[in-house]
Amino acid sequence: MTVVLLAVTAVLTAWSGFEASKWGGEMSIAFSRASTQRIEASTERAHADTARSIDLQVFSLWLEAYATGDTELEEFTRARFTPHFQPAFDEWLASRPLQNPDAAPSPFALDAYVPPGAVEAVEADERADALFAQALVNNQRGDNYTLTTVLFALVLFFGAFAGRFRSERASWAMVGLACVVLVVGIVFLATFPKIV
Repeated sequence: MTVVLLAVTAVLTAWSGFEASKWGGEMSIAFSRASTQRIEASTERAHADTARSIDLQVFSLWLEAYATGDTELEEFTRARFTPHFQPAFDEWLASRPLQNPDAAPSPFALDAYVPPGAVEAVEADERADALFAQALVNNQRGDNYTLTTVLFALVLFFGAFAGRFRSERASWAMVGLACVVLVVGIVFLATFPKIV
């Protein structure tokens, strides 16, 4: 009985180690993909910041022209508003910012202003968050399999020492303890997700 117990446990220990290794690999892949998405988010955010900076400079020039009454410069700068800035500017201007105290302080404060790269940066961050969370789940799954490996190592330990006792009762007690730990390990192993 001890030989069968040890043989089954050896196979299950190897299986648990294999699964722990596979889930560790899945964790590494998910962390790597999350990192790639963070880099993409950073790149897109830099594009959005650059576009915002350009829009801010052109808008500042328009404000200066408007304040000084230079209609030629005002028209010139307004013709150079970017397609993503123009709708926000029109909405802001329609709110009559000089007369309306409830108007937004600038077009940049409106939801209509979305520089290129801003939405993409948020989406990449969301993907990174999801991948990071998946990596943590995969890590836990690997840890769970490592725990079953430890349980099966205990079974091997108890099974190996079962024959060392002079008392038959003590030997059977050790075999019984090994069987209990084996069943617990098998139950855990059966409930964990597997990578085949």
